[in-house]
Amino acid sequence: MVALSEAILWALADSTGTRGVLERLSDPYWFQALGCLLGFDWHSSGLTTTTCGALKEALRRAGRELGLFAAGGKGGTSRRTPEELAELAGGVALDPDPLIYASKMTAKVDSACLQDGYQIYHHVFFFDREGRWCVVQQGMDTQTRMARRYHWISEGLASFVVEPHTAVVGEQRSAILNLVALEAAPARKTIPEIVTRPPEETLVELTKLPSLAMPQRHEIISATDVNPRGMKKVLLSLYKRAPRDFEEVLATPGLGPKSLRALTLVSELIWGAPASARDPARFAYAHGGKDGTPYPVDRTTYDKTIASLRKAILQAKMGRRDRLEALKRLHRLFPAE
Repeated sequence: MVALSEAILWALADSTGTRGVLERLSDPYWFQALGCLLGFDWHSSGLTTTTCGALKEALRRAGRELGLFAAGGKGGTSRRTPEELAELAGGVALDPDPLIYASKMTAKVDSACLQDGYQIYHHVFFFDREGRWCVVQQGMDTQTRMARRYHWISEGLASFVVEPHTAVVGEQRSAILNLVALEAAPARKTIPEIVTRPPEETLVELTKLPSLAMPQRHEIISATDVNPRGMKKVLLSLYKRAPRDFEEVLATPGLGPKSLRALTLVSELIWGAPASARDPARFAYAHGGKDGTPYPVDRTTYDKTIASLRKAILQAKMGRRDRLEALKRLHRLFPAE
């Protein structure tokens, strides 16, 4: 699977450049199809982690020559992403700071700004020599054991906090907190104004929240959801930073989902600036699958695919591009239904 991933990356980079590779990884349909082509379980959350793992290992072997790199992974590996980015970017004379910032912000948006019940546990950051990047990360609902995947790309990204995703893939839900929705602009405007006021004033407002009669749609008010005492440290930190906008608020160290939710409630209940409850999720045979669906992996065919791609890539490097061009034209023989 790593070998086929490497061959596909070579062929794709030759055809579309690294920009095209990143664009495809940020497309949920293409990414899902790639996972199926590699033989991973088409209907499993494991497709995300295993596909990213195979791509990362392939890029570990060929990334420097391709000009394409991958950092991060699952669990503890995802938390080492900044260190990996610093090392990889330094190896190609690329400033790692914008990449590290993008990695941290994409993770924070999907864990704090988009509170949909999925805990982020997988984060992979792909980038090229020009500093373009894309992110594929995944969260898990520990109660239902269902997963949700989040896709990002730097190309065309105007803001980390206003409709930033290329896609969010998973079951749609009706009751969430979505601070990156376009219609959540009032909350994004008001929260920075709240945190630049003396913390004592905001803490007084927070003490009133548990006793307020809230609409049934909120479904998040309880002593554990909003704890005014636990907010003091965060509010003091925000007050000292004096953030100019919502993105700077979000970038504050220590600001987590509960603190941000509490500020959002203050924004809505006291200043009438609502957020959004709109769920952004809108969205499952070449070689078989390792779970046996639709049939067990056909290793003979799998190996032939790898060999064909490798031979075409090798010949292209030697100036003979006819085989690679022929592979590109194969789709004409099998038009879409």
